[in-house]
Amino acid sequence: MVTTSNAATMQAIVCDAYGPPDNLKVGNVARPDLAADEVRIRSATAGINFPDSLIIKGAYQLKPPLPFVPGFEVAGEVIEVGSGVSAVHPGQRVMALTSSGHGAFAQEATARAAEVVPIPETMDYATAIALFTAYGTAFHALVQRGTVSPGETLVVLGASGGVGLAAVELGKAMGATVIAVSRTRARSATAAEMGADHVIGYAEEDVRKRVLELTGGRGADVCIDMLGGEPFQAMSRAMNWDGRLLVVGFTTGEIPKLPVNLVLLKGYQLVGVYWGGFLARDPAANSDNFRTLAEWIAQGRISPRIAARYPLEAVPTALNDLLSRRISGKLVIDIAPEANAGAVA
Repeated sequence: MVTTSNAATMQAIVCDAYGPPDNLKVGNVARPDLAADEVRIRSATAGINFPDSLIIKGAYQLKPPLPFVPGFEVAGEVIEVGSGVSAVHPGQRVMALTSSGHGAFAQEATARAAEVVPIPETMDYATAIALFTAYGTAFHALVQRGTVSPGETLVVLGASGGVGLAAVELGKAMGATVIAVSRTRARSATAAEMGADHVIGYAEEDVRKRVLELTGGRGADVCIDMLGGEPFQAMSRAMNWDGRLLVVGFTTGEIPKLPVNLVLLKGYQLVGVYWGGFLARDPAANSDNFRTLAEWIAQGRISPRIAARYPLEAVPTALNDLLSRRISGKLVIDIAPEANAGAVA
């Protein structure tokens, strides 16, 4: 395992000008300072997520000063703790969001101690990073925000992405009937493999009409939306009475507007889902969520899907693959040498 704890610099992916993934470079950067409430992590794996593609373009709400290291999701070993940290100790294997909202695509990263989650002994780093943001978001959405119950119908908008596939699998584990919606029916093939009862291609079919057909005219009890745009507009008109329409993100690039009379007339709730905020505000509940997720993995009820693995220098390739929508599942960056086995360039 590469150790940089005694070095002044470390290898990282650097964004020195806003733009597409191909502008990113491999370089040496200073090790991040460690605040009193933070821990330093020797990175083993990092996750690729849609907001990474926005932050490097300068199109995200977080705009760190240039140059910066992108990436916000990391798993690895704690090698140092701040003076105010007592609940986390060096040697622990953890998954975490970086404390600055970026900095994960590097040999070391820092995270607030309250926002790290221990990795079970039976779980490897690649599985941990496939689980962390995707399943953390989906579980929080479906349990705390959507209160999905057995027998309900769950519609997943954006079912080919990491959070979408997690929502499909978790929805089935919770006893829901799951309708997976992706751009094309072919894009939903992985969701079908993971248990979706029905698939819809929003570029090929009338989503509202099809959902109403599949539910006998009732509509969805719960819809989790990662897409925004037209699919959201369709589902705003295809919700069941007392339904919950969960807003997670806008990967179509369009933030939709909702005629609120639909919420009134159809008697459903519009519910925001911000897992990062939940993690920061209620780390104990988040830890409970991950204990449940670990139990479900051990029981074989869920199995996080890793679609592809890349070495650190191939972060631009991974981001381009994400944006091309050619790959369904979690894209993992292997940072430590032993984690690079099986990685693709």
